[in-house]
Amino acid sequence: MLLMTFPGKAMAQQSSIQQWDDRIMIDLASHRTPKKTGFYMFMSNSYKYGEIGIPAGMFIGGVISNDQQLRQNALYVASSTAITIGATALIKLIVKRPRPFIKNIKIIPVYEASYYSFPSGHTSSTMATATAVSIAYPKWYVIAPSFLWAGTVGYSRSYLGVHYPTDVGAGALLGAGTAVSMSFMKKP
Repeated sequence: MLLMTFPGKAMAQQSSIQQWDDRIMIDLASHRTPKKTGFYMFMSNSYKYGEIGIPAGMFIGGVISNDQQLRQNALYVASSTAITIGATALIKLIVKRPRPFIKNIKIIPVYEASYYSFPSGHTSSTMATATAVSIAYPKWYVIAPSFLWAGTVGYSRSYLGVHYPTDVGAGALLGAGTAVSMSFMKKP
């Protein structure tokens, strides 16, 4: 009998999580302004420059200054981000969660993203980059801007109507977890 009631509880719990996701998405959309939307579009698009530019800049700086530690840490940051991107793509194909605006017509996106929603790829990759850089260089002036950037990119995905908050949360956990698990690569 316990096995028969458990799926019902799981469905009710999933339904309440989905309802929570929907409420937040509708609330975010109702409070959009052109100025905020422009800012969050800019931040959302910054992911590709940060996840490529940060390790590339580190590597170039390491080559120019002949700093082996900087080059090795660039490899660590790039590897953490790349593995996170691959894991995110695989999870998206397995889970196949529809985008918020496909599942609920009350959710109006700023633009229509393609593919699947869970987890947020922008969030997972920026969080991997931010976590790896912060582990490699644990100084407040590295950690604070790194996580401010990654957190803002993550928030932008829900604000723009293309990811549920749970997609963003899962992406953040995936990215941070990957960077932590790859920390053996960093050069002390």
